[in-house]
Amino acid sequence: MGLLEASDRHTLEQIANLIAWPSQPLERTDAAFISEAHRFLASNRNPTLRSLVTQRLDMRTIVAAFRRRHRGEAQPATGEPWGFGEWVGLIERNWSAPTFKLEVIFPWVRQAHDLLEKDDLIGFEKMQFSVVWAMLNWLGTGHEFDFEALIIYLARWSLVSRWSCYKGDAAVARFRELVGAGLESHSDLFAGASQ
Repeated sequence: MGLLEASDRHTLEQIANLIAWPSQPLERTDAAFISEAHRFLASNRNPTLRSLVTQRLDMRTIVAAFRRRHRGEAQPATGEPWGFGEWVGLIERNWSAPTFKLEVIFPWVRQAHDLLEKDDLIGFEKMQFSVVWAMLNWLGTGHEFDFEALIIYLARWSLVSRWSCYKGDAAVARFRELVGAGLESHSDLFAGASQ
């Protein structure tokens, strides 16, 4: 890390500000977050890093929609900045469909829906981590000792670190507590979506 050039360190910070939940300031609105994501994608031409950010934010948007609907919230108003990417409109148009009609594009959404229907929050988190891990494996193909490999390694490390901190029932209780507390005063940051 100490050997990174200033521009690479800046890129790493930008990515962390977009995909790492501990880096998310609570006062940042969804609109500000989405603008920041678009600025990153406009300024960064690296296809691997662009895919990493886009895929993680697509997943976060879908998870936010699932959680929002699971809590019984209304469909987001058209034009409301609640999610990122090309799937927002499709999700809004198919709000009442169990998988938002995304299962062909994202096969994991069927399992995500089923886990939430069973209120299996630990299974839901495991499923997300599994999908992200597989995505990182796919993105890492062909990258061994380059900057992209470092970013992917750090993303994996973050997943392992987060998962190793979970303790079954205590994690569920803490998760519900955090979501409840967050929803009381913050409806932004994709309505409490995870990774």
